[in-house]
Amino acid sequence: MAHTEETSDQFAILPIEIPGTSSYPETAIHEVRVRRNAPKIPTANDSRSLFLKNIPADSTGPHFRGVFTELVGAGRFESITFEDETKTSLTIDPAAATKVTALTRKRKHGEAEEEERAREEQALQLPQIWSRRLQRSSSTAVVLLADEKSVQQVLKAITKVHKSKKYPSWGSNLADEVPALGSAWIASHLQLSRVDKQATQKAVHAFFNAFNRKEKEAVELSKRLRNEPDDDGFVTVVRGGRVAPASRNEAEEAKRKMYERDTKKKSETQDFYRFQLREKRKAEQAVLLSRFEEDRRKVNAMRQQRGKFRPET
Repeated sequence: MAHTEETSDQFAILPIEIPGTSSYPETAIHEVRVRRNAPKIPTANDSRSLFLKNIPADSTGPHFRGVFTELVGAGRFESITFEDETKTSLTIDPAAATKVTALTRKRKHGEAEEEERAREEQALQLPQIWSRRLQRSSSTAVVLLADEKSVQQVLKAITKVHKSKKYPSWGSNLADEVPALGSAWIASHLQLSRVDKQATQKAVHAFFNAFNRKEKEAVELSKRLRNEPDDDGFVTVVRGGRVAPASRNEAEEAKRKMYERDTKKKSETQDFYRFQLREKRKAEQAVLLSRFEEDRRKVNAMRQQRGKFRPET
């Protein structure tokens, strides 16, 4: 089947030559789809990023560094972020209510709090039990290049690859950068699974400390949300008190209502100021019109006096 330069969804197809292995001694061609990165939420690096689709399952940063080096030379590839790439830390989300804290809580404590949060995140890191991560089938990634010119060069190089049929080789010149797969990979996993007891216990304790803090914040937030008046200004009164955090649905609903109320208030305020601006413009126009009429009367008077003017001799 002939390779095409572009598909209907504007992806350029980058063929990569996968060398044979002992289990499958045949060379294969894997097609990675490439286009300019255009996420729903723009970032500062979008102009020098590429979105990759259908990457190989054994993809790593050194693998793609080698591919892009073959395409456009060294120094263009900067980094790659794989789909669902997360840290091996324990997730803290007691009831999802803390998702709205960013909208309702002011920035506080400055750099000291940021450093404390960074130390907390570091303490939550669990020991690594895999020497190398595998990607799920047909997953995606975002490649960050040196500049926008590098993006153009890569896309042009992909076009040339289709004409020359000289595809970049997968995994060439990796040396010892990437741990080997197979039995050695499994043996390494079994060894790493015997984690240090003290290190694991320390991470678990840090998790519960952070979890309790997040839960307390969620409780305080849920109480405040229940005391928020509705659109008519009424507050729902419930019997007793609830100490548990708000549920996910309640938190999301409260978040939506707060956003709608804030938008409505902002719109009303903007309309009020627009009314003031309109009145101000009308007053300024009236002043300009009166000045124009006065100037026109002066010009007409000067025209009438033109024939009677006699210069001094």
